[in-house]
Amino acid sequence: MSKINKDMIILASFIELYCKHHHDNQDTVMEINKELMLCSECYDLLKYAVKRRRNCPKDPKPACKNCDTHCYGPKYQREIRQVMKYSGKQFVKKGRIDYLLHYFL
Repeated sequence: MSKINKDMIILASFIELYCKHHHDNQDTVMEINKELMLCSECYDLLKYAVKRRRNCPKDPKPACKNCDTHCYGPKYQREIRQVMKYSGKQFVKKGRIDYLLHYFL
């Protein structure tokens, strides 16, 4: 599996967890690949993040917080920070150390 695909799978997991705990509007939930459930707002954030990650000029790509070239617009930057902060803590509490290692490596 490529680094980009692995990054996108982890990002989708973070966004899905955040959405599940913050956006409980069942009318706007979208099912993606019969595995991922997101509201339309979170789905748009994921699409934006995937597009930005695939077009990242850095190789190897640093963590966004350590990057000197910020490719997210201010609105999306705020949203993704909220998602990462919340979901990161939740995954560590659940014992997902592999996500923590991915964050630091």
